[in-house]
Amino acid sequence: MSNCLKAQAASQQSMMHVMAKDKQGWLSLFSPDAVVQDPVGVSPLDPTGLGVQGIDAISTFWDNFIASGDITLTINTSIPAGDECANLVNIVKVMGDLRIENDMIVVYAANDQGQITSLKAYWEYAKVEAQITAQLSAG
Repeated sequence: MSNCLKAQAASQQSMMHVMAKDKQGWLSLFSPDAVVQDPVGVSPLDPTGLGVQGIDAISTFWDNFIASGDITLTINTSIPAGDECANLVNIVKVMGDLRIENDMIVVYAANDQGQITSLKAYWEYAKVEAQITAQLSAG
């Protein structure tokens, strides 16, 4: 299997583990030196814009951002190429009375063993923040 198909398979497994709240299954998909940038660039979630690197940091990322709600991910388009796969994804995250919905592009890179070496999620932090602010103001 080519690495782009390995990346595509890993991306699908990643999303299944997130929706099942299976932290250990999700972490098992990553190489020891993997990098997660979610979102890509500088944001209040990642002041350096460099993402998090390594299993311990990725585990903390899960605890801080994934475990805080119920997440539904829908892959609308998946394009494998090279050693990577780019997915156009719709995400819905529910945290108590808050419901956040957003489209994003998530690019996964995989190594020869099919482990994720890089996960880059492209989405607008300000758009998500506006949704949260509007719901809190209305509530």
